[in-house]
Amino acid sequence: MHSYNQDMLDEHLKGDHYGHRMGWLRAAVLGANDGIISTVSLLVGVIASGASKEQVLLVAFAALTAGAISMAAGEYVSVSSQSDTEKADLEIERRALENNWEQEQAELAHIYRERGVSVETAEKVAFELMQHDALGAHAKDELGLSEVHAAKPLQAALASATAFISGAAIPVLLIVLLPMENLGYIIAGTSLILLSFLGALAAKTGGANMVKGAIRMFVWGSFAMALTTYVGLQFGAAG
Repeated sequence: MHSYNQDMLDEHLKGDHYGHRMGWLRAAVLGANDGIISTVSLLVGVIASGASKEQVLLVAFAALTAGAISMAAGEYVSVSSQSDTEKADLEIERRALENNWEQEQAELAHIYRERGVSVETAEKVAFELMQHDALGAHAKDELGLSEVHAAKPLQAALASATAFISGAAIPVLLIVLLPMENLGYIIAGTSLILLSFLGALAAKTGGANMVKGAIRMFVWGSFAMALTTYVGLQFGAAG
């Protein structure tokens, strides 16, 4: 038989599942996706309006800078709010444990019975867990909170901003390097390929279907670029 210490067991459990990736994966995918779609959609619209290369470059760098800051700030505020809610729930639970220990233990045993555990076993497990880490047991089994899924605002903000810049930098670099002729088609086509790859990669990392992930990104990216191109053409025609 194999002998596992706690570190080896934790690593094994993480390797078999995808839940521990949810926090950073969500922020990274959202950031890169928005970096490509929002920046490229804006650029193809401006190019379609007949703007000069200098104007397109100005829009490109402004979109990259503003987008990265917006993603970081938005993600930080959002996840901070989640973190504040989690802390408030834990404080309520901490006070309940101080004032009604027996009731909280009975509540925990009831949760286990609802999951199919026998009355005797549920009461024993509840008692032992309460003796070991009462707040931790209630946080996990009553509130659904765990260290793996705990809100981490700074991590989410940095991941979103970095991912946004990584996605937006590619079309911006194409604007800098390439001539204006057919530039809108080039950055749109390149970005759709990148979006499809990103969708497949995110799906693989999260244990989902890669083809569905790629198609989802491609469809939404195409829709956004087509819409802004139409708007740019209308403004160009009006000018």
